[in-house]
Amino acid sequence: MSLNFSYRRNNYYRVKSRPRTKKFFPLLLSTLAVGLWLGYKQLESYWIQPEALFVLGGHEERERFAAKLAQKHPNLPIWVSSGSPQDYAEKIFAKAGIKSDRLHLDYRARDTITNFTTIVDELKARGINSVYLVTSENHMLRARLIGQIVFGSRGIVFKSISVPSDSPPEPLEKCLRDGARAIFWLVTGHTGATLMHFRDDP
Repeated sequence: MSLNFSYRRNNYYRVKSRPRTKKFFPLLLSTLAVGLWLGYKQLESYWIQPEALFVLGGHEERERFAAKLAQKHPNLPIWVSSGSPQDYAEKIFAKAGIKSDRLHLDYRARDTITNFTTIVDELKARGINSVYLVTSENHMLRARLIGQIVFGSRGIVFKSISVPSDSPPEPLEKCLRDGARAIFWLVTGHTGATLMHFRDDP
Protein backbone atom coordinates (compact mmCIF):
# COMPACT_ATOMS: atom_id res chain seq x y z
CA MET A 1 0.00 0.00 0.00
CA SER A 2 2.75 2.45 0.84
CA LEU A 3 4.45 1.92 -2.49
CA ASN A 4 1.22 2.58 -4.35
CA PHE A 5 0.57 5.77 -2.35
CA SER A 6 4.08 7.05 -3.06
CA TYR A 7 3.64 6.46 -6.78
CA ARG A 8 0.33 8.32 -6.86
CA ARG A 9 1.68 11.25 -4.89
CA ASN A 10 4.67 11.66 -7.20
CA ASN A 11 2.47 11.30 -10.24
CA TYR A 12 0.09 13.95 -8.85
CA TYR A 13 2.83 16.53 -8.48
CA ARG A 14 4.22 15.70 -11.89
CA VAL A 15 0.86 16.33 -13.55
CA LYS A 16 0.28 19.55 -11.62
CA SER A 17 3.64 21.03 -12.66
CA ARG A 18 2.89 20.96 -16.39
CA PRO A 19 0.45 23.89 -16.57
CA ARG A 20 2.93 26.08 -14.67
CA THR A 21 5.62 25.40 -17.26
CA LYS A 22 3.22 26.27 -20.08
CA LYS A 23 2.21 29.45 -18.27
CA PHE A 24 5.77 30.81 -18.17
CA PHE A 25 6.83 29.58 -21.62
CA PRO A 26 5.77 32.81 -23.45
CA LEU A 27 7.73 34.88 -20.91
CA LEU A 28 10.81 32.72 -21.36
CA LEU A 29 10.45 32.91 -25.12
CA SER A 30 10.09 36.72 -25.03
CA THR A 31 13.13 37.05 -22.76
CA LEU A 32 15.17 34.89 -25.12
CA ALA A 33 14.05 36.93 -28.13
CA VAL A 34 14.97 40.24 -26.45
CA GLY A 35 18.32 38.80 -25.39
CA LEU A 36 19.11 37.66 -28.93
CA TRP A 37 18.09 41.06 -30.33
CA LEU A 38 20.29 42.95 -27.89
CA GLY A 39 23.14 40.57 -28.62
CA TYR A 40 22.76 41.19 -32.34
CA LYS A 41 22.71 44.97 -31.87
CA GLN A 42 25.87 44.70 -29.76
CA LEU A 43 27.62 42.73 -32.50
CA GLU A 44 26.33 45.11 -35.16
CA SER A 45 28.04 48.02 -33.41
CA TYR A 46 31.43 46.34 -33.95
CA TRP A 47 30.92 46.10 -37.71
CA ILE A 48 29.83 49.63 -38.48
CA GLN A 49 32.01 52.50 -39.63
CA PRO A 50 30.48 55.62 -37.99
CA GLU A 51 29.82 58.61 -40.23
CA ALA A 52 29.57 61.22 -37.45
CA LEU A 53 30.18 61.90 -33.77
CA PHE A 54 27.08 62.41 -31.64
CA VAL A 55 27.70 63.91 -28.20
CA LEU A 56 25.09 64.12 -25.47
CA GLY A 57 25.47 67.45 -23.70
CA GLY A 58 25.29 67.91 -19.97
CA HIS A 59 28.91 67.76 -18.88
CA GLU A 60 31.92 69.63 -20.23
CA GLU A 61 34.05 66.48 -19.97
CA ARG A 62 32.03 64.88 -22.76
CA GLU A 63 32.85 67.70 -25.16
CA ARG A 64 36.54 67.64 -24.29
CA PHE A 65 36.57 63.88 -24.79
CA ALA A 66 34.74 64.25 -28.12
CA ALA A 67 37.25 66.86 -29.27
CA LYS A 68 40.11 64.39 -28.74
CA LEU A 69 38.12 61.67 -30.48
CA ALA A 70 37.48 64.03 -33.39
CA GLN A 71 41.23 64.48 -33.80
CA LYS A 72 41.49 60.75 -34.50
CA HIS A 73 38.65 60.89 -37.03
CA PRO A 74 39.33 64.07 -39.03
CA ASN A 75 36.67 63.42 -41.66
CA LEU A 76 33.69 63.01 -39.34
CA PRO A 77 31.24 65.84 -38.55
CA ILE A 78 30.45 66.43 -34.87
CA TRP A 79 26.97 66.92 -33.42
CA VAL A 80 26.61 68.14 -29.83
CA SER A 81 23.12 68.12 -28.38
CA SER A 82 22.46 70.78 -25.71
CA GLY A 83 25.98 70.98 -24.38
CA SER A 84 28.00 73.92 -23.09
CA PRO A 85 27.10 77.48 -24.17
CA GLN A 86 27.99 78.05 -27.82
CA ASP A 87 31.04 80.29 -27.34
CA TYR A 88 32.54 77.97 -24.73
CA ALA A 89 31.86 74.80 -26.73
CA GLU A 90 33.42 76.33 -29.84
CA LYS A 91 36.56 77.20 -27.85
CA ILE A 92 36.87 73.60 -26.60
CA PHE A 93 36.88 72.22 -30.14
CA ALA A 94 38.95 75.07 -31.62
CA LYS A 95 41.64 74.46 -28.98
CA ALA A 96 41.76 70.84 -30.17
CA GLY A 97 42.26 72.02 -33.75
CA ILE A 98 38.76 71.09 -34.92
CA LYS A 99 37.52 73.30 -37.76
CA SER A 100 34.24 75.08 -37.16
CA ASP A 101 32.64 73.66 -40.31
CA ARG A 102 32.73 70.20 -38.73
CA LEU A 103 30.89 71.32 -35.61
CA HIS A 104 27.10 71.34 -35.25
CA LEU A 105 25.75 72.65 -31.94
CA ASP A 106 22.08 71.98 -31.30
CA TYR A 107 20.26 73.36 -28.25
CA ARG A 108 16.71 72.08 -28.71
CA ALA A 109 16.98 69.16 -26.31
CA ARG A 110 15.79 69.44 -22.70
CA ASP A 111 16.68 65.96 -21.48
CA THR A 112 18.20 62.66 -22.63
CA ILE A 113 15.12 61.61 -24.58
CA THR A 114 15.04 64.83 -26.58
CA ASN A 115 18.80 64.62 -27.15
CA PHE A 116 17.84 61.86 -29.56
CA THR A 117 14.38 62.82 -30.79
CA THR A 118 15.26 66.41 -31.79
CA ILE A 119 18.16 65.37 -33.98
CA VAL A 120 17.40 61.92 -35.39
CA ASP A 121 15.49 63.12 -38.45
CA GLU A 122 18.10 65.74 -39.27
CA LEU A 123 20.86 63.13 -39.19
CA LYS A 124 18.80 60.88 -41.43
CA ALA A 125 18.07 63.73 -43.86
CA ARG A 126 21.82 64.33 -44.18
CA GLY A 127 22.38 60.68 -45.07
CA ILE A 128 24.02 59.78 -41.76
CA ASN A 129 23.20 56.16 -40.90
CA SER A 130 25.80 55.44 -38.21
CA VAL A 131 27.40 57.47 -35.41
CA TYR A 132 29.73 57.31 -32.46
CA LEU A 133 27.59 57.86 -29.36
CA VAL A 134 29.55 59.78 -26.71
CA THR A 135 28.33 60.25 -23.14
CA SER A 136 29.44 59.64 -19.56
CA GLU A 137 30.04 56.07 -18.43
CA ASN A 138 27.35 56.20 -15.74
CA HIS A 139 24.86 57.56 -18.28
CA MET A 140 25.57 55.11 -21.09
CA LEU A 141 23.06 52.37 -20.23
CA ARG A 142 20.13 54.77 -20.43
CA ALA A 143 21.52 56.47 -23.54
CA ARG A 144 21.99 53.12 -25.29
CA LEU A 145 18.45 52.01 -24.50
CA ILE A 146 16.95 55.25 -25.82
CA GLY A 147 19.26 55.21 -28.84
CA GLN A 148 18.28 51.68 -29.81
CA ILE A 149 14.63 52.75 -29.89
CA VAL A 150 14.83 56.28 -31.33
CA PHE A 151 17.80 55.96 -33.71
CA GLY A 152 16.86 52.37 -34.49
CA SER A 153 13.45 53.51 -35.70
CA ARG A 154 15.21 55.47 -38.46
CA GLY A 155 17.79 52.82 -39.27
CA ILE A 156 20.65 54.69 -37.58
CA VAL A 157 23.10 52.46 -35.75
CA PHE A 158 25.72 53.59 -33.27
CA LYS A 159 28.95 52.58 -31.61
CA SER A 160 29.02 53.77 -28.01
CA ILE A 161 32.15 55.29 -26.44
CA SER A 162 31.99 56.06 -22.73
CA VAL A 163 33.60 59.05 -21.07
CA PRO A 164 35.13 57.97 -17.72
CA SER A 165 33.06 59.09 -14.75
CA ASP A 166 33.31 58.86 -10.96
CA SER A 167 29.53 59.05 -10.57
CA PRO A 168 27.61 55.86 -9.67
CA PRO A 169 25.56 54.12 -12.38
CA GLU A 170 22.07 55.47 -12.85
CA PRO A 171 19.23 53.46 -11.26
CA LEU A 172 17.54 50.88 -13.44
CA GLU A 173 14.16 52.52 -12.82
CA LYS A 174 15.37 55.65 -14.60
CA CYS A 175 16.47 53.64 -17.62
CA LEU A 176 13.15 51.78 -17.82
CA ARG A 177 11.22 55.04 -17.46
CA ASP A 178 13.02 56.66 -20.35
CA GLY A 179 12.78 53.48 -22.39
CA ALA A 180 9.00 53.68 -21.98
CA ARG A 181 9.08 57.37 -22.99
CA ALA A 182 11.07 56.49 -26.11
CA ILE A 183 8.45 53.93 -27.09
CA PHE A 184 5.74 56.52 -26.36
CA TRP A 185 7.51 58.94 -28.74
CA LEU A 186 7.74 56.21 -31.36
CA VAL A 187 3.98 55.66 -31.22
CA THR A 188 2.71 59.22 -30.69
CA GLY A 189 5.50 61.59 -31.75
CA HIS A 190 5.59 63.06 -28.22
CA THR A 191 8.13 62.36 -25.47
CA GLY A 192 5.68 62.69 -22.57
CA ALA A 193 7.83 65.22 -20.71
CA THR A 194 4.98 67.66 -20.11
CA LEU A 195 2.72 64.88 -18.87
CA MET A 196 5.17 63.38 -16.40
CA HIS A 197 6.58 66.62 -14.90
CA PHE A 198 9.97 65.29 -13.93
CA ARG A 199 13.50 66.66 -13.94
CA ASP A 200 16.06 64.73 -15.91
CA ASP A 201 19.73 64.58 -14.97
CA PRO A 202 21.54 64.20 -18.33
